[in-house]
Amino acid sequence: MAETQDPIAVSLFSELFMADQLARSKLSKALPKGMELSHFTMLNHLYQLTEPRTPAQLAKSFALTRGALTNTLAKLEWAGHIHVSPDWDDARRKQVVISPAGRRARDTALESIAPIILKIIERVGADRVRDAVPVLRDLRRSLADD
Repeated sequence: MAETQDPIAVSLFSELFMADQLARSKLSKALPKGMELSHFTMLNHLYQLTEPRTPAQLAKSFALTRGALTNTLAKLEWAGHIHVSPDWDDARRKQVVISPAGRRARDTALESIAPIILKIIERVGADRVRDAVPVLRDLRRSLADD
């Protein structure tokens, strides 16, 4: 028989998994035609960075295999949303940056999902959401450290 389970831990992860599934479903439907949620999340991540990232760094950030990441990067590069170039310090590596077209695509996607997000924040309450963000960030960091 399994050890006694902490009810708060079970409830927390149950809520996280259900919220994740519902959010992905709603936001995916609202994104501009041709944009997948994985494309938006990658563009949004690159948008916030000040330095190029290697595919290996991006794979680690998203907990993806290199193959899965390569597929997303290839689609974004084909669309002109990112630039993949050799790393001048180490020719065996590549570096990835968001392009001006990628910044515009990210902004357009954000405009399309913003009403959904704002409606949810309004329902839950901005103060409660603001209080939850640091806890969720700590959870994400703790999961990434394992």
